[in-house]
Amino acid sequence: MLDPAADLASSIPAEIARLPRGLGGVALTLLGVGAVLLSMVLAVQIGVAEVQFSDLLRIVATRLGIDVEPLGRMRESLIWDLRVPRILAAALVGAALAICGAVLQAMTGNALADPYLLGISGGASTGAVFVVILGFGGGTLLSTGAFIGAMVVLAILLLLLRKGGGTPLKLVLTGVIIGQFFSAVTSLVVMAAGDAEATRGITYWLLGSLATARWTPVLLLSILTIGGGLVVWAHAHVLDAMSFGSDTAQTMGVNVSRSRLILLVVCALMTAVAVAMVGAIGFVGLIIPHAARLISGPLHVTLIPFSALLGAILLIWTDALARTILAPQEIPVGVFTALIGVPLFLLLLRRRGDL
Repeated sequence: MLDPAADLASSIPAEIARLPRGLGGVALTLLGVGAVLLSMVLAVQIGVAEVQFSDLLRIVATRLGIDVEPLGRMRESLIWDLRVPRILAAALVGAALAICGAVLQAMTGNALADPYLLGISGGASTGAVFVVILGFGGGTLLSTGAFIGAMVVLAILLLLLRKGGGTPLKLVLTGVIIGQFFSAVTSLVVMAAGDAEATRGITYWLLGSLATARWTPVLLLSILTIGGGLVVWAHAHVLDAMSFGSDTAQTMGVNVSRSRLILLVVCALMTAVAVAMVGAIGFVGLIIPHAARLISGPLHVTLIPFSALLGAILLIWTDALARTILAPQEIPVGVFTALIGVPLFLLLLRRRGDL
């Protein structure tokens, strides 16, 4: 029986197979995990209200039942109920978008593919708009409406691609068309409502914000991100083979149709939960996989975890920037991911010699 991973490894030229192996790969992975944890700890201390590292330690000790002097109720709520889940959400959303971007770039053979290629963000936007326009409010209900809209898009996508997930070209075209359709529906509903306050709220949400992150949705996001990431990582050799095209992958013993369908559903679910929770945050899923390849090499067994780590770090710090640079006013985090992402992507293109 053919071994896809072995065949792929032998077919990659030595000069581009820069995959960290052995202790080097483990050391880089541990370094990345450490960077994420350090970023989270530092980001907790950044904000309008000053927070000390000792405050965080006291809260954790109190939650673990250790006998220490507790913080005041308001201060503990600020840190534990607002800031900590927000930073965890930033890390999880950044990781989820980066993983999905890496998967879709391999599946479609398109270097410009990102998680929103499937049209999920368009459906989520439409669902959120209906919740706001119908007067149901925001917060949890808005996220619920956005998730339902995203699931409607997923159902339509699977219906149109029911024959094994379709070809890469069909996947791209279908996702773009569905996304454009629901974006048009969103615009039509907003304009028909004629509510300036609702329009402002929807516009803010569409640009991405982590301000509403709370523990319950963060736990759901963590389950789907970690679980989905493990499923994707288990298909790393399949993604390697798909990078050479569907026909090549088929000759290497990969069931392309089944694998594409599984990966499509997993990425759609991860993207749907991320968008429903924080809105459509752009550029993370586009640029992070390219940046990760410069560190880990092209094979997905390391590209997937490195993309997740870099995506988490990027969104943690862009969110910290978004909530502090014009404090007390908060800027949508999607604005800063675009401001950082555009020059970074141009730099990556120049480094690869494409610019």
